[in-house]
Amino acid sequence: MKRLMIKTVLAAAALAVLGVASAQDIKERTLKLGLQNPKGHPLEQGATRFAEIVAAKSGGKLKVNVFPGGVLGGDAATVSALQGGTVEITVLNSGILASQVKDFEVYDFPFMFASAREADAVVDGPFGQKLHAKLADKAIVGLAYWELGFRNMSNSRRPITKVEDIAGLKLRVIPNPINIDWVKALDANPTPLAFPELYAALEQKAVDGQENPFSVILANKFAEVQKHLAVTNHQYNPQSFIFSKKVWDTLSADEKKIIGDAAVEAGKYQRQVNREAAAGQLDQLKKAGMQVTELSPAEQAKLRARLAPVIDKHGAAIAATVAELQAELAKLRK
Repeated sequence: MKRLMIKTVLAAAALAVLGVASAQDIKERTLKLGLQNPKGHPLEQGATRFAEIVAAKSGGKLKVNVFPGGVLGGDAATVSALQGGTVEITVLNSGILASQVKDFEVYDFPFMFASAREADAVVDGPFGQKLHAKLADKAIVGLAYWELGFRNMSNSRRPITKVEDIAGLKLRVIPNPINIDWVKALDANPTPLAFPELYAALEQKAVDGQENPFSVILANKFAEVQKHLAVTNHQYNPQSFIFSKKVWDTLSADEKKIIGDAAVEAGKYQRQVNREAAAGQLDQLKKAGMQVTELSPAEQAKLRARLAPVIDKHGAAIAATVAELQAELAKLRK
């Protein structure tokens, strides 16, 4: 009798769960997620985890197809497609969104964040949410922040042991004004270039070098076409996980919750993967033949001083946003 009662209770519970699931307003949909880095990179791993979470939470009704390696185009092209609704999702350097909302330029300021954990606190808090909310007017929905990490410089011409060694190098940069200006401030030659074009440009010596986190340099096999790597940690890149507002507005509340929750959950996983991998990535690049140099504390201070006027210049146009960010950082550093 007791066993029968237990079975009855379990059956009722199962029916209740099924009832909740069936009550959810979820349609069969296939969503495209495009990103620049190749399969195996922590961002691609995060995107794959996002697709798995969405499928599980939707009972398989929502399917996310991940397109890594820039196959859907560079960041600018992908954002445009997202605004038009032909690509639903992308994850990209938050600073690139300055072309849509100028305040995002603050995320590309050199030496803004002292650590990844500090950046997490800022972007996951009110400051980061406020900036993402500003994208709505540009047909973009900001759902979460992931990370790329701290950027470092590589080139094929010479080792960088002092700031003056950067002068004269032709460096690929993310196509936005602050990145162009900080390279000019070091007497180097900035070359804005879409990421999918970068390997070929390095191989053909159309540019001398580039700057990216170790994970990007490793995953994209830049060691094959770059000999010298300088550990500069000059810039930290949060990544914005964004969704097409045109498509978002057609989703039910249940679908929006599944996708939004999955973006945050997969983002936590992506950050963990990225940070756990970072420790071994530099060793792998050394084994791949890259000659690694590190700037002395004095040279690092000189680098900061050379880039300070660039921050002042670009900060003037978004003064309120800069002040807000600096206030957040001051609270965290107490």
